[in-house]
Amino acid sequence: MSAVAVPPPVEAYADLVRRALAEDIGTGDVTSTLTVDADARARGTLAAKSRLVVAGLDVVAEVFRQCDPAAVFEVRWGDGSVCDEGDAIAIVTGTARALLSAERTALNFLQRLSGIATLTRRFVEAADDRLTVLDTRKTTPTFRELEKYAVRCGGGTNHRVRLDAGVLIKDNHKRLAGGIAQAAARAQAGQSHVPVEAEVETLDELDQALEAGVPRVLLDNFTVYDIREAVKRVAGRAKIEVSGGITLERIAELASTGVDFVSVGALTHSAPAVDISFELETA
Repeated sequence: MSAVAVPPPVEAYADLVRRALAEDIGTGDVTSTLTVDADARARGTLAAKSRLVVAGLDVVAEVFRQCDPAAVFEVRWGDGSVCDEGDAIAIVTGTARALLSAERTALNFLQRLSGIATLTRRFVEAADDRLTVLDTRKTTPTFRELEKYAVRCGGGTNHRVRLDAGVLIKDNHKRLAGGIAQAAARAQAGQSHVPVEAEVETLDELDQALEAGVPRVLLDNFTVYDIREAVKRVAGRAKIEVSGGITLERIAELASTGVDFVSVGALTHSAPAVDISFELETA
């Protein structure tokens, strides 16, 4: 399991929170204004309704504080923690109307990010330290930093955060460059400050990538039989990543093949939101 994930700075999500609140509140929370006294105060508890891994509490705190700068946010189970049904994750105290207005946006962030962390933890546990579980760039637009942070909270490892973070030669690059050998040669010659990796779709392409000296190869949609053959051919000359149709049920078998990494797009593009409640009482 990886070390405790370092959360993004508030500057990375403060504007995202502002836009999310504006989207939800519009010109004002008419229900809360009509039914709750302006000077009323409340205490709200965020509680797990199933077993989950927490992620995104700093973002949630920012949601409440943008609605009530004086709100007090108390964390009971920090990001990366495993909570059971009924556990109080965090408690917030502040102006009742503000907490009501912030509720849905806060839950949307927390349920989404904790869902990613929870699914990631399941993959990491299935890998049992035999290979490294990676995410991908298949993230919600403008949410990438938060979603990749949630992956880290679940014990996963981030792959490229952006296109400037490394070379990954994929099928379209190969077509436009004239083949994997040409693409790999150009990438190796032109880059020295970022890692180089090549996606291969056949054992023949693997041989060409190895001949070009690529230090890391991505086996895309290989059968387990061909993955084992690829490991033999690589023979330690490059790091090996596998991707394509990766499910929890396949992780144990993939881990037995000797590959180094497995990249799972589902961690961010298909993780279900977890169930978390927010219960308010008079403070």
